[in-house]
Amino acid sequence: MEKITLSVNIEAPKEKVWKILWSDDTYRKWTAVFSEGSHVVTDNWKQDSKVLFLDGNGCGMVSRVAANRPNEFMSFEHLGEVKDGAEDTTSERVKQWSGSKENYTLTETGNNTLLQLDMDITEDFKDYFLNTCPAALQNVKQLAEAE
Repeated sequence: MEKITLSVNIEAPKEKVWKILWSDDTYRKWTAVFSEGSHVVTDNWKQDSKVLFLDGNGCGMVSRVAANRPNEFMSFEHLGEVKDGAEDTTSERVKQWSGSKENYTLTETGNNTLLQLDMDITEDFKDYFLNTCPAALQNVKQLAEAE
């Protein structure tokens, strides 16, 4: 697995950026670039809780909140996938990337926030995420700077 790092500078305080990232209505907006109808099922982002990242058809990934430091850092450990309503955390295909991390770090300087995304990625999905993640980060920027 390889780690990729992307970032965007946002003209908004980190509390506002955090709210854009993890509030249900804005989460759906900035993640639409990955799949129309993207949404999350979570227990209020509590550390060690299960998170389902789903598309409009209810398919996606099952993960856990590895760390949650409000307004500073959110980390997810990806455990498997959800397909046709069933969670798969044991197949050989899933084991190739199970345990990968996705981290969001917010660093405030003055009135700006640097949002950094670090992801462990397999070669199979590298091009997809290198093409979609920058657009998702730009969506976060636009939402935070507009509101």
